[in-house]
Amino acid sequence: MSTTGAPGIDDRSTRRLLSLAVSAFVVLAAEPLYLLVDTAVVGHLGSTPLAGLGIGAALMALLTIVGTFVEYGTTSRAARWFGAGRREAAVNEGVQASWLALGIGVLVVAVGEAVAGPLTRLLAGGGGATQAAAESWFRIAVIGMPGVLLVLAGNGWMRGVQRTREPVRIVLIANALSALASPLLVYPAGLGLAGSALANVVAQGVGGALFLRALHRAAGGLRPDRAIMRAQVLVGRDLILRAAAFQVAFLSAAAVASRMGTAQIAAHQIGLQLWEFTALLLDSFAIAAQSLVGAALGGADAAGARRMALQVSRWGLYAGIAFGALYAAGWWLVPRAFSSAPAVLHQAHLLWPWFVGMLPLSGIVFALDGVLIGAGDIAFLRTITIVAAVFAFAPLNVAALHWHWGIGGVWAGLTAFIVVRFVGMLWRARGDRWVVLGTGGSCD
Repeated sequence: MSTTGAPGIDDRSTRRLLSLAVSAFVVLAAEPLYLLVDTAVVGHLGSTPLAGLGIGAALMALLTIVGTFVEYGTTSRAARWFGAGRREAAVNEGVQASWLALGIGVLVVAVGEAVAGPLTRLLAGGGGATQAAAESWFRIAVIGMPGVLLVLAGNGWMRGVQRTREPVRIVLIANALSALASPLLVYPAGLGLAGSALANVVAQGVGGALFLRALHRAAGGLRPDRAIMRAQVLVGRDLILRAAAFQVAFLSAAAVASRMGTAQIAAHQIGLQLWEFTALLLDSFAIAAQSLVGAALGGADAAGARRMALQVSRWGLYAGIAFGALYAAGWWLVPRAFSSAPAVLHQAHLLWPWFVGMLPLSGIVFALDGVLIGAGDIAFLRTITIVAAVFAFAPLNVAALHWHWGIGGVWAGLTAFIVVRFVGMLWRARGDRWVVLGTGGSCD
């Protein structure tokens, strides 16, 4: 019995897709939910520690970009081996990704400690109490980067072999530990802001250790293989460039909005936080697609890969339409949950049509992003993302500032960023170049 009306897409494949998507969503949502708890805990220390946490957390998020490939790249490579019936080779991708995670994590710690002062001064606009708070938090928190990257690598290989429950359990344990430890270390232990950073490091270490234990049980050994690691790094180069293009686009939008006025940047922050929350669900379908499309191509099932691409795109579209309808209905109420200032609410209403209008296309874009990552078509994704950022978003963003188009102009640029990626990825998905069968999985 078909659940989508497409031939060959049955209840079992739909259940598998939804199972992977739900697992990915829980893992993706755990970190933002913890950050909300940590923000609430630190917020009671005063505005300066809270500002320091904001700057330090932004730096940590920026550094985590380097770990993108140990998660997404590992999923696509492991999924191909898994689809080909080579489970031991799939798990070995996790072994090598974990070695890379450890090595890169140690390097990031060293670099982070060396540049903590200059980076926090840059973001804080100079020295002072806020910069000192940010630097003290960051110097402790960055020690947890090896654990962060091990968690990313663990999620990557487990998704590749379609183990959905264990990553959820590990991530929930680690984040629950951090959520419990943070208030205890901040207040009864008297560590203040440093207690928040220490809670992060402990939780990240526990999460990384749990993923390593699961990996050792599955692999039976943890011997490094330089050839496999080298191949993973080549995939990682394009994934990092793609992630950097995203960061440049969204950071530039925030910079332009801040120059328009306090109400504009406040409204932009409301829209951006809602967008990032919505992206969690949409990205969960993309992660499911990485695993299932990679497995189909690894098993030399081109038709199955195409059917899965169609199915996940439909689910992404449905989710995008549903969120768009909810936000459209809540255009008056939702912004008021974040601010009561009339000027901020006015600016939020100006960006709202763009925010709502981009969601259906975003659902498809996220889905196809996962399809092409699963297919190993990373170079194309890198290129289309950079093209969309440089030739669609950037001109509109600059024009919005120069010609005083307001916050609506900024969000028109973000919408154009989505539209260009949608057109390019749809064209790519309709072709044959991404359908590379076997365990190689790279597209030129």
